[in-house]
Amino acid sequence: QSKEPQTAPEEATKTPVHTHSSLMWAVDWGSCSLGVFICLACSGIHRNIPDVSKVKSLSLSHWEDHEVQFMAQNGNDLMKSKYEAAVPVYYYKPTHKDCQVLREQWIRAKYERKEFSEPGKNFTYEEGTRDGMLMKRGRDNGQFLSRRFVLSEREGTLKYFTKYDAKEPKAVIKVDTMNATFQPEKIGNPNGLQITYLKDYSTRNMFVYHDSGKEIVDWLNSIRAVQLHYLKVAFPGATDAELLPRLTRNFLKEGYMEKTGPRQTEGFKKRWFTLDHRRLMYFKDPLDAFAKGEVFLGNKDHGYNAYPGLPASAHCNGAWQHGITIETPDRCFLFTCETESDQQDWLKHFTDVMSATMSPQEYTSENEELFNGH
Repeated sequence: QSKEPQTAPEEATKTPVHTHSSLMWAVDWGSCSLGVFICLACSGIHRNIPDVSKVKSLSLSHWEDHEVQFMAQNGNDLMKSKYEAAVPVYYYKPTHKDCQVLREQWIRAKYERKEFSEPGKNFTYEEGTRDGMLMKRGRDNGQFLSRRFVLSEREGTLKYFTKYDAKEPKAVIKVDTMNATFQPEKIGNPNGLQITYLKDYSTRNMFVYHDSGKEIVDWLNSIRAVQLHYLKVAFPGATDAELLPRLTRNFLKEGYMEKTGPRQTEGFKKRWFTLDHRRLMYFKDPLDAFAKGEVFLGNKDHGYNAYPGLPASAHCNGAWQHGITIETPDRCFLFTCETESDQQDWLKHFTDVMSATMSPQEYTSENEELFNGH
């Protein structure tokens, strides 16, 4: 799983947090009306809700004595216990790495709408069904058009229809094979959501957005609620902690590399790569509906390995020189990266995935990949 911290960005303490020897965020701001210390990125969001949060700089603003006293009496831990008293277990709590819309809606949900302050509240994400219109990117022409989406807890599916009153859905997506992750830069919309699902053993991409940040984040959390319900029925003995990693997840890494074909004599071609846990998918274009191919990354004890460089026999005619070789039980895959730092970052992710213990479901995926010749 991704090594992202579970702490939401505005929950920083006054002590800067370090990971991997680099400064993650420094806390230079405070909300004197809420009694919490906040980072620079979240201070802008707090400023957008002035009726709720009054933001001041810790070093540059003038603080009244009663404001200092209020901060001392409250603070992040106490306010977290108040405003996060009843966060549903499936709710996606963003980190400092997440996009603006996720962080903004998390802050608004907590402090403006006070969604999580009272235990026993009914959440819009848990209504069992969600029915609404989303802008969906056309697979062939790239145009975004309004489409009806229906999420059903009872059926464990997400359906979409090309017309609002269409009787038959264009696609029926099973929630257990589905992922959803925000991709604003790739989609070109701040509320852009990428939905992926398995279709005939291949991964299908769908790109959607909604003009309302709240609406699109509500869709994500509704999907997660339905997924958790489905998993609890399928695995009645499992704990929430065991099931949560199987809800929607962010990709481990995405970016361009060059690759060559199975004979290793073809030219290296630039492709967009997405690492989704054990699936390394490659596309001609980042917004392609289907991957051109997928590489399953199993455990290193089963004949999977990744190392820098290319075999001496490889004919590297590409523009990029920083090679990576991935060994699988079937064959070797050869890639090149533009920079050494990119090469090292990809290698770290590949090594981490191959070192992780495989789940029974992943063994099934590996057998399907081998059976289908991927």
